[in-house]
Amino acid sequence: MSEHTAKIGSANEPLLSVRSLSVEFRTDQGAFRAVKDVSFDVQPGKTLAVVGESGSGKSVTSLAIMRLTDYTGGRIAGGEVLFRPKGGEAIDLVKASDDTLRGIRGKDIAMIFQEPMTSLNPVFTIGNQIGETLALHEGLNTRDSRLRAKELLQKVRLPDADKLLDRYPHQLSGGMRQRVMIAMALACNPKLLIADEPTTALDVTIQAQILNIIRDLQQEMGTAVIFITHDMGVVAEMADDVVVMWKGDKVEQAPVREIFAAPKHPYTRALLSAVPRLGSLKGQPLPKRSPVMVMDGGEPRQVGETHVQNTANYTKPILQVDKLTTRFDVGKTFFGRVTHRVHAVEEVSFDIYPGETLALVGESGSGKSTIGRTLQQLIEPTGGTVRFDGRDMNAMSHGERRRLRQQIQYIFQDPFASLDPRHTVGYSIAEPIVVHGLIKDRKAIDKRVQELLEQVGLQPQHAKRYPHEFSGGQRQRVCIARALASDPKLIIADESVSALDVSIQAQIVNLLMELQERRGLSYLFITHDMAVVEKISHRVAVMYLGQIVEIGTRQAVFENPQHSYTRKLLSAVPIADPQRERAKTRIEGEIPSPVRPVGKEPAIHRMHEVEPGHWVALEADTMRGAA
Repeated sequence: MSEHTAKIGSANEPLLSVRSLSVEFRTDQGAFRAVKDVSFDVQPGKTLAVVGESGSGKSVTSLAIMRLTDYTGGRIAGGEVLFRPKGGEAIDLVKASDDTLRGIRGKDIAMIFQEPMTSLNPVFTIGNQIGETLALHEGLNTRDSRLRAKELLQKVRLPDADKLLDRYPHQLSGGMRQRVMIAMALACNPKLLIADEPTTALDVTIQAQILNIIRDLQQEMGTAVIFITHDMGVVAEMADDVVVMWKGDKVEQAPVREIFAAPKHPYTRALLSAVPRLGSLKGQPLPKRSPVMVMDGGEPRQVGETHVQNTANYTKPILQVDKLTTRFDVGKTFFGRVTHRVHAVEEVSFDIYPGETLALVGESGSGKSTIGRTLQQLIEPTGGTVRFDGRDMNAMSHGERRRLRQQIQYIFQDPFASLDPRHTVGYSIAEPIVVHGLIKDRKAIDKRVQELLEQVGLQPQHAKRYPHEFSGGQRQRVCIARALASDPKLIIADESVSALDVSIQAQIVNLLMELQERRGLSYLFITHDMAVVEKISHRVAVMYLGQIVEIGTRQAVFENPQHSYTRKLLSAVPIADPQRERAKTRIEGEIPSPVRPVGKEPAIHRMHEVEPGHWVALEADTMRGAA
C-alpha cells in the first residue's frame, strides 16, 4: 500500500503539522464531534502545551495524532496529521497504513499517559516491558535490551536500576511508575513525545522531578514535546507555545509569555483568572476568597466576591489530637509473629478550632490521609488521645461514637467512587439524614435535600439524577451536600479538589469557604496542593514520614518556612508565571519507607517554638537533601 506523502520545501518545516483535524464518536444520539477543525504545528526540540478543562478535546487530539482513537470508538472525520520523521517527506498519519503506524508508534512518536498502572502490564517485570519495545523497534537481543533498559532507568533518575528491572509495577510508587513510563517512551529516542497529563495525580515534589527529567532529556536528545494539561503552572514552566481548547475548538494559540501576559479569548482569561497563585496572599494574615470568572453561554461572567475569611474562634478547640499513633502490621512469620510494621502516624498532636481550616500537607505516604480516616473512625488508632468537644473518643459508648460520625463528615478525593451509581443523588444525600434519624417525615427529608442541593449551587430537580449524569465538579458538589446533610461541626476534606479542573477547583474552594462562614464549619483540609492551601487555610501542618515537622499560621509557614522540608515543598510548586526564574532547589529520590522491623521505632522529632504559635521540628538525618 502506498503512503500518502508530501514533499518538504523548507529546512525549517515543523516536525508535526495538524491541519483541520476533526474527530467524531458514535453515540445513541448520533455522531458527537469531540474535536472540530483543529490546526497547529510542533517545532523540533520545542514544547507545545495543549490546555483546557475536561471535555475540551485535548486528550482526544493527542490520541488522534497516533491514530489511537481508532481503538476507542472514535473516527477521524477530517483533516491531516503530517509527520516528518526524517525531514525529507511528510507522512499523513490519517491515511497511513497499519504497518507504517506500528513502525512509528513507540519509535518516532511516543506517549506518556496519565495513569501508568493502566499502561504497564501487571504480569510482566519492568525489564521485560522496556525490553519488548527495544526488541520490536531496535532489534536488540535479551542481553543488550536489559543493559539499555538499565541505562534508561538511570537516565530518569531511578535508584537501584538493576533491582528495578526485576520488579513488577505494583511494587513501585506512583512517581517511580511514571518515571518507568518515561523511560519506555524514550527507549527508541523518539522525535516527538506526547505527555497526556503525566503529573496530574502526583505529589508536587514528584511532579517537580518528572518535569525536570522531561526538560533535561528534551535538551539532551532534542525531542519535541506535546504537553497536555490543565495545570497552568506546569504550562508556564514547560511550554514554548500554547494551544487553548474549549468544547472541541482551538480558541487561542500563542507563545507562552504572550498567553499569560495578554490572553485574547474570554475562555483563556477565565482559565488564567482561576489559577491559584502561590504568594498572592503575602502579607495577609487570613485566607481570602476571590471572585471566579466562569463561561456562561460563551461569555465570561464573574461569580462571587472578594471576602476575608475571618471565621475562626480561638476560644476553645472543637478537636484536640494528642500524640495520635496509627500503625499497621505488614510482615508475619509462618507462625503469625509480626516482623514489620507501617508507622503511618507517630505521636501527632494538633487542635482545630470552630470556624477554622487546618491544612494537613505532605507527600503520599506522609500519613495525612491516615489521620483523617482515624478521626472519622474508619481506622483504629494504635495510641494517643482524640477529644471532640472536650470528650475523649476512647471513653465514648457505641451510641456516642455513632453520634460523633454525624458531627464529623468526610469528603473523599474521587466523588464518583464515593457515590453509589445505583441510587439517585437525592437518595445519597438523604441517607445520612435517615441513618442518624434527624428528620422522620419523608416530605421534610425531600425538602431538606432540595435545600442542600441549592446551597451547593445545584438545582432541586437534580435530586432525581444519577451520579453518571453529572460532571466531576457537580459530583463533588453532591458529595459536599451529602456531608452537610447531617449538620456536622467538622468536615475532613481529603484531596477533595486535587482531581478537578482549575476553574471548577476555584468554584469548589469558594463554596467551601462560603459554607464555613454561613454555618461555622471547621475543616481538616488534606492536600498536596500548596497554592490551594494558601488560599483556604488559617493554619498549616506539614507532615513528613508520619510526623508533623512544622505547624503554624498560614502566613508564618508560607512566608517564613523554617524546616528544610517545608521549603522544598514550596520550591517544588510550579508557578503560573513564565517570566519567573525556575527554582534551583530540587528534591531527589523517593520519600523513605515508613515500614520498619518490629522493635526499631522511629525517632520522635522534638518541636520548638520559633515564634508564637509557629512550631518546627529539629532537623533529622532522614530528611532528603537538595540536589
